[in-house]
Amino acid sequence: MTRPRTQRLRSRGSSEFRMRAGFVVIAIVLSFFGARLVQLQGIDPEQYAEMAAADGTVTVVLPAQRGDILDRNGEPLADSADGLMVVADPAMTAQKAPEVAKFLSTRLAVDYFETLERLRVEDTRFQYIARQVPASLAMEVLDEAKRRAADAKEDAEEARKDKDAEARAEAEAVASAYSGLATRRDPVRVYPGRDVAANLVGFLGTPNPDGSAKPSAGFEATFNSYLAGTDGEARYQVGAGHKIPLGDNTVTEAVDGRDLRTTLDRDLQWYTQRVLRQTVRQSGGESGIAVVMDTRTGDILALADDPTYDASKPLEADKDDYNSRAMTDVYEPGSVEKVLTVGALIDAGKVTARTKLKVPGRLMRQDRPIGDWFDHGLIKLTLAGVIAKSSNIGTVLAADRFEDGQLRDYLTRFGIGQKTDIGVGGETAGILPDGSLWTSQTEDRIAFGQALSVNAVQMTAAVNAIANGGVRVDPSLVRGTATTTKGAEVGTDLTTTRRVISEDAARQTAMMMERVLDPDEGSAPAAAVPGYRVAGKTGTAQRAAEGGGYEGTTVSFAGFAPADDPRFTIYVVVQDPKSGGGGSVGGPAFAKLMSYALRRYAVPPTGTPASRLPVTWR
Repeated sequence: MTRPRTQRLRSRGSSEFRMRAGFVVIAIVLSFFGARLVQLQGIDPEQYAEMAAADGTVTVVLPAQRGDILDRNGEPLADSADGLMVVADPAMTAQKAPEVAKFLSTRLAVDYFETLERLRVEDTRFQYIARQVPASLAMEVLDEAKRRAADAKEDAEEARKDKDAEARAEAEAVASAYSGLATRRDPVRVYPGRDVAANLVGFLGTPNPDGSAKPSAGFEATFNSYLAGTDGEARYQVGAGHKIPLGDNTVTEAVDGRDLRTTLDRDLQWYTQRVLRQTVRQSGGESGIAVVMDTRTGDILALADDPTYDASKPLEADKDDYNSRAMTDVYEPGSVEKVLTVGALIDAGKVTARTKLKVPGRLMRQDRPIGDWFDHGLIKLTLAGVIAKSSNIGTVLAADRFEDGQLRDYLTRFGIGQKTDIGVGGETAGILPDGSLWTSQTEDRIAFGQALSVNAVQMTAAVNAIANGGVRVDPSLVRGTATTTKGAEVGTDLTTTRRVISEDAARQTAMMMERVLDPDEGSAPAAAVPGYRVAGKTGTAQRAAEGGGYEGTTVSFAGFAPADDPRFTIYVVVQDPKSGGGGSVGGPAFAKLMSYALRRYAVPPTGTPASRLPVTWR
């Protein structure tokens, strides 16, 4: 049946109205989205982009591997072991932050309140809780967190079955909080030798939650920028707590730090520290230093300080023991300095090893007398005898032959009063009085090792110049080249040499030093090494007191072997022993160290006869 015409018109009009109304609605919606798009992209695009990124983007630091500190043979003195950082997603942990903070502070020994704050941070999906945690400990913590999360999920399921909405919400919040903990790779600094070279290597302080750990001493501090490297960064989008596979992911790779290879021999360093410790304790000394140097290259093979500390447990040590006393402490060297005086005199053409001297029992100079360590009347000594018996008076009489300023010039060439710039922070230069303070009385005392001060490495390098045929070679602790945090380059590649005295002057001085170990004529027969020719010199000096004057003594022994073809120069210093002098305290320690070094490096005896220079004359 056909509908009337009026009905058809009404029906068509109604359809057209609906269509028009629909178009209006669509236009309004599109206008709204268009306006919103203009607002987002035109009016304030950065604000909304940042809000979107913060809401769904995680930024993770990719820690750089810190360079190792190695001995000359590649053995580690400090390296990085497997470790982990413990991190949290505050979006998941915030609701149960107090409970999780208590759990973490107990397990990881982190601060409860600081951790609580990190677990509640808004607008981020990533927060550090602890850095450089040993892998075993970090995994124990994470495994426990997973167990707690699993238990909470079971509780939530039971509450769902019981239709207990409140209990279910509580359990789900706990499960989410513990599921919000995770780990990331984060190497831990370790010191496998514990106290071996600790005074040189130093240590890293306890890491902060953000990963920063201040290098607190030694190479770790001096070469921090060289060792540290540069952390990288990974940014990725997350949704529902999971990484979005096709999201915006960017990675800046970490740049690992560089290894620092030292000149030290780890085994020789270990042995040197043990001998030094025994020497200090047996003598009742306050502290001690021992240096073993390669005569030809200037490489420091061992540098020991006592007391020292365990670099793995630095907080258990006295802070005064952190740095190397061999570089930071200065003292008057005593009679070891006499070999520099006589070497300079011979080079200047003033004396020879056989020069004859009449040595009285007491010598008046200006307003003060000069005496010897042993009682005697008038004795006739050669210059070799002056060194063998370590006569202050004989040295002063010989030094009278210097021209004005000549001794000071020689000592400067030996490196006295100057930093070695070896690459150890806090190095002191010592004191060599300048021209305005250089009186005749000062020169008398400097000639036999008082009224000036040195550090141990500086003095070792000076004596080594005699062993090295009169040529001073810069001491080195770093192989190759490395840059300090302050921008200075150091290392064996930069070693320089300079002639201080002639080869003949050095040879004559070495022959005189051999007489020091003579069992009948010398002052240090205990320093002898069976089968080898050894040159050496004792030292005993008064220690300068803080309030002025002197208090206690510094005893020492320096020498090299084989005397006629030196391979090693060794210097032992003990501060304020309760008994003994340079020969009886430093001598035996020197002998042990030299014997070990010669055997370790398979240095054969030269097979030549020892010096028989005359000690006395008639």
